[in-house]
Amino acid sequence: MSNPLMNEKAAAQAARAGWGAPDLSTRATPIAPITDGPISSWRPRVMTVGGTATATGVLLVLLLATATVGWIMAPTSDSKVDGVMGIAIGAVIAGFVCAIVLRFKPTLAPVLAPIYALAEGFFLGVISRVYDDRYNGIVMQAVGATLGVFAVMLLLYKSRILKVTERFKRIVVTAAMGLMLFYAVSFVIGLFTGFSSISFFNSASPMGILFSVFAAGLAAMMLAVDFDLIEKGAKAGWPKGMEWYAAFGLVATLVWLYLEILRLLSKLQRR
Repeated sequence: MSNPLMNEKAAAQAARAGWGAPDLSTRATPIAPITDGPISSWRPRVMTVGGTATATGVLLVLLLATATVGWIMAPTSDSKVDGVMGIAIGAVIAGFVCAIVLRFKPTLAPVLAPIYALAEGFFLGVISRVYDDRYNGIVMQAVGATLGVFAVMLLLYKSRILKVTERFKRIVVTAAMGLMLFYAVSFVIGLFTGFSSISFFNSASPMGILFSVFAAGLAAMMLAVDFDLIEKGAKAGWPKGMEWYAAFGLVATLVWLYLEILRLLSKLQRR
């Protein structure tokens, strides 16, 4: 079990069937030839931790690029830009569709993961500008906190202080799926009743703050699950294209973590 936006079983099946396991037709650097003859062999191109880190970096660059556009276009208290929020909501829906498709078709990750990053980046830019206009400096605080949590979770995972067992993954992913279902239901209700009446999770009450702390902590735990998937994929020799799938999962979790921290900080400033 992995990130709820991902599917480890489908990924493993795609690695064996969709791309081959491993695909020897995609050749990379040749191994040094044997000394007793002209015979050479080829090392298959497989998923690596370094390659996944590179793919993650590319997705983050794309995300930041469209986030900058969203930030510039976003409405503020001094200026109103009609239609931008509608575009931002459309970007969220586009990113969600990409995530759903990737859950069942991991082989499409090299195409859909960049589209997801572009779409979510625009939304993050718009929503971040709205928050920063209301709470000056909150975006930089949220970005710093997100990077800090990422560094801490990576350290805990690499040092094996935090052990990602199958039981750990089941608990984290089940809780994350429940939270996402709650968000989805709240969003649908909000479309008909107004966002102010969704539920307590938007309030700055002690219960609302506790809820945000729980959600942000859950997102942090999901980072460890993503690290485990990347490490397992590299050890299993998944095809090179699966690096984009793993990178997508990591970026999706970072987006979730950032939004939860942003909401938490806004609640703390309202008290």
